[in-house]
Amino acid sequence: MTFSQKKRSEIIENLKNEQLDLLVIGGGITGAGVALQSTASGIKTGLIEMQDFAEGTSSRSTKLVHGGIRYLKTFDVGVVADTVTERAVVQGIAPHIPRPFPMVLPIYKEPGQTFDMFSVKVAMDLYDKLAGVEGSQYANYTISRDELLQREPGLRSENLQGAGVYLDFVNNDSRLVIENIKEADELGGLMASHVQATGVTHDDKGQINGVIVKDNLTDEEFTIHTKLVINTTGPWVDKLLGLDKENGDGVELRPTKGVHVVVDESVLKVPQPTYSDTGMDDGRMFFVVPREGKTYFGTTDTDFTGDYKHPMVEQSDVDYLLKAINYRYPKANITLDDIEASWVGLRPLISNNSSSDYNGGTSNVGKVSDKSFDNLIKVVNKYEDKQATRSDVEKSISDLQTAHAEADLKPSQVSRGSQLDVGDDGLITLSGGKITDYRKMAAGALALIRKTLKEKFNLNVKEIDSKKLQVSGGHFDPTNVEDTMKFYTKIGIDKGLSTEDAEYLANRYGSNTGRVISYVTEIGGQAAPGLSLAETISLHYALNEEMVLNPVDYLLRRTNHILFHSDTLDAIKEPVVDEMAKVLGWSADEKKNQLDKLNQVIAESRLEHLKNK
Repeated sequence: MTFSQKKRSEIIENLKNEQLDLLVIGGGITGAGVALQSTASGIKTGLIEMQDFAEGTSSRSTKLVHGGIRYLKTFDVGVVADTVTERAVVQGIAPHIPRPFPMVLPIYKEPGQTFDMFSVKVAMDLYDKLAGVEGSQYANYTISRDELLQREPGLRSENLQGAGVYLDFVNNDSRLVIENIKEADELGGLMASHVQATGVTHDDKGQINGVIVKDNLTDEEFTIHTKLVINTTGPWVDKLLGLDKENGDGVELRPTKGVHVVVDESVLKVPQPTYSDTGMDDGRMFFVVPREGKTYFGTTDTDFTGDYKHPMVEQSDVDYLLKAINYRYPKANITLDDIEASWVGLRPLISNNSSSDYNGGTSNVGKVSDKSFDNLIKVVNKYEDKQATRSDVEKSISDLQTAHAEADLKPSQVSRGSQLDVGDDGLITLSGGKITDYRKMAAGALALIRKTLKEKFNLNVKEIDSKKLQVSGGHFDPTNVEDTMKFYTKIGIDKGLSTEDAEYLANRYGSNTGRVISYVTEIGGQAAPGLSLAETISLHYALNEEMVLNPVDYLLRRTNHILFHSDTLDAIKEPVVDEMAKVLGWSADEKKNQLDKLNQVIAESRLEHLKNK
């Protein structure tokens, strides 16, 4: 199997010249899930993504497959039942990615707390029943204040009463996306990154029958002809709908921004993921998660109106997170300078989704509020009097808040539900949702797609059981993960890798580990200058079989180097660029350009724009 830069050229030619049954626009987790299920069903499927796969929202989550236990406080049982059931399905189809890691939930006697010791036990017992883990090694339990402080001595002890411990899962969001994409490619789908939709075409009945696109790597424009189109662009859903004037009423999104920051475990060490109220009586909770020798914490949840393609961590985001973490862990005294990496992502929340789901829904659609309108008029008057600049006016326009956004509903309370719509011209839009639900969302879309292909085109499509459709790297028994990882680790050790490196590769690549290890022979058993043997074969595998086209693809989304290995990143970044230049045939100028772009991404992740103020 190859899924490389060379293969991409072949995919582009096929997209130009073939009639598709379905074109998926958006290569995040939702689009990847739809593309895999569609391809496996025998539907001639293409997918385009304007950036790298998962570059938008789907590589910027909290990196957990979270069960939503807090919503049991309001007896939102259906939400949690769906979430924990679907979480088990995802673990079955991608067993090398989500991993069980029990969560601790400290209980404080403070204003605005989500649980007390009694209610948390009731919630956890119900949670276990819904998750089907009663009586297992993952069954919940409570611990006393003293036991919790032994486990996490850095926690604030004032008003601490104890904690609940319950099952949750850690996740690698961007790897889950690429494994879905790779499996779809293996089954014959046409998966193309860096291809952007710029317009749509319609037949003589006004039905959508194609998408005008631009190859962002070559600037070439062409049209993809297809029977059906599905919009799975996440926060960009309504922006894509803006290209289609025949669609009719679209989806109203309320994107919110979430920020996470990373420190070394020497700064803050926690033994397991911790989920806590902020202690600021703001109805918010935040996560503190150990990972690969680091600890990350987040998230913020604020309305966002800026550049969707390039959201930035701002001072206010950091101030909030540092206030929360230093309140809960007062001995840590974490400062901006302690932050080694960060990430920021947008959540594609649906404004008027009233379904009861992960965050509890509401329907509260409104118009521009009086306060926002008056502020805009004030700024425009100042501009006319030459007391304000054009940028002041533009900012006031982008800051316009709708009535529903200014109501009592907070960003963290907006529904995480999904929505499936069909426009007047047949464009299908799948919006909202969360990573845990991606398989189920895709299955719902496929039911509609099968029905539409039959009714409109007399095309019969087989129905598949997507609960059993394993992704690339996940082709092994999900009930036997530990022994499987030991087997693949031994393969790496037998080829000369250290035990640590072999385990790392096995846990990243699952059943593809053998393919990765085979690159030891393909490169002649020699590590690239400045890189370990494990890093060298991982990079070659990513270039040949994971559609890595630039250093950021590899160091941020195929691996976690930029996020969780800041201490070794500076030593390997130039050797990685050197090896990529050799494999991909870059000129000296292109090599410098790629290194400059990589350094810019690293600097943003390290918050240099805030540290250098």
